[in-house]
Amino acid sequence: MKHRKMKLSVLVLALATIAVVGGCKKKQVPAAPPAAPPPPAPKATLSVSPESIDRGASATLTWSTQDATNVSIEGIGSVQPSGSKSVSPSTSTTYRLTATGAGGSVDATARLTVVEPPPPPSQPQAEAAPSDEALFAQSAKDIYFDYDRYDLRAEDKAAIEADAAFFKAHPSMKFTIEGHCDERGSTDYNMALGDNRANAARSALIQAGVPANQIRVISYGKEKPFCTESTESCWQQNRRAHFVYGQK
Repeated sequence: MKHRKMKLSVLVLALATIAVVGGCKKKQVPAAPPAAPPPPAPKATLSVSPESIDRGASATLTWSTQDATNVSIEGIGSVQPSGSKSVSPSTSTTYRLTATGAGGSVDATARLTVVEPPPPPSQPQAEAAPSDEALFAQSAKDIYFDYDRYDLRAEDKAAIEADAAFFKAHPSMKFTIEGHCDERGSTDYNMALGDNRANAARSALIQAGVPANQIRVISYGKEKPFCTESTESCWQQNRRAHFVYGQK
């Protein structure tokens, strides 16, 4: 009996020991959940094409963003997260895009150069039309005569025809035919010869269709030589019907 009581006491003591040890063990706390990752930072790109234009031309802005809730372009305002827009500034411009999101903000820029177009090539100025007097000097050809003669020579036919065509094309142009002679012979004789030469040229022009009221004749005989040497070549220059612009 005594042995059984001892055995029971040992069992009770063992159970008590187990209870004490179990009660002293530290209670474990559950682990906290992992922290949420930060929101991603926005990304943005901005480009312009072409990068250089002449004043008055246009270019296209193109942009793209990620993780942005608010997108704006300086000088344009709020825009969609991605898109494009035609621009035509008058001066060179740097466009700045700002993209803002939960993870912060980011900028992107694009430079558009505006070039002043070169001036149009200057048009060559039309030359001023020559005056009637200058045109007369260029076109009216004198008629020459043989010694002591006032009939028109065959070789002067082309010249008189050209003179007639010019005068008929300018019917308002008045002119004088001067009769000239070389130094040989008397003053009176040469005055008459000069008059015959001037009138011979006048008659040929009228016959070719030039109105008579365009023409005035005068004789200077040998008083106003064109050449003063006493040579045949010089005398030939003085034997002429000389055309002068205007009627004095």
